Amino acid sequence: MAKSIVHLHNHTYHSLKDAISSSNQLAELAAKNGQPALAISDHGNLIGAIEHYKACKSYNIKPILGCEIYLATKSARVSNRTEGNKTTHLTVFASTNEGWSNLIKIISDAHINGLGSGKPRVDKSFLKQHSKGLIALSGCQSSQLSKAILDDNIEAAKATIEEMQSIFGK
Repeated sequence: MAKSIVHLHNHTYHSLKDAISSSNQLAELAAKNGQPALAISDHGNLIGAIEHYKACKSYNIKPILGCEIYLATKSARVSNRTEGNKTTHLTVFASTNEGWSNLIKIISDAHINGLGSGKPRVDKSFLKQHSKGLIALSGCQSSQLSKAILDDNIEAAKATIEEMQSIFGK
């Protein structure tokens, strides 16, 4: 069996500061390189999900739908200026139809109730209520886990892993 790779952390032009690629360009490259699937994980939105799905299907590769959410370390309903209420990143993918529905709820709530910092944030309690059918990655360098590791705070890193496992399962 030939080895293949699936890129999971991809931004399109729907993540304005991070990428200029379209889903079609990404899907074409993935197909050209023999990749069986391709994920989308734009920042704080699902705007490109249908475009991504159609592009992947047109190149006969499996679309993986997700988002890099802005996660409030305390509450998404109060300003980031509140002491210790920082925003980190968390990459989340739908693994089932229920997961897709939950991801839509999470992003919708983030845009309706979580704009205290100017970014559509979600808090962990809301995430936990809507985590079924979702898979979370450890995240980029702006994730809570990465920040703990970069700060050489292994205890905080372990606590973050345990907290994420309590939200998403092992």
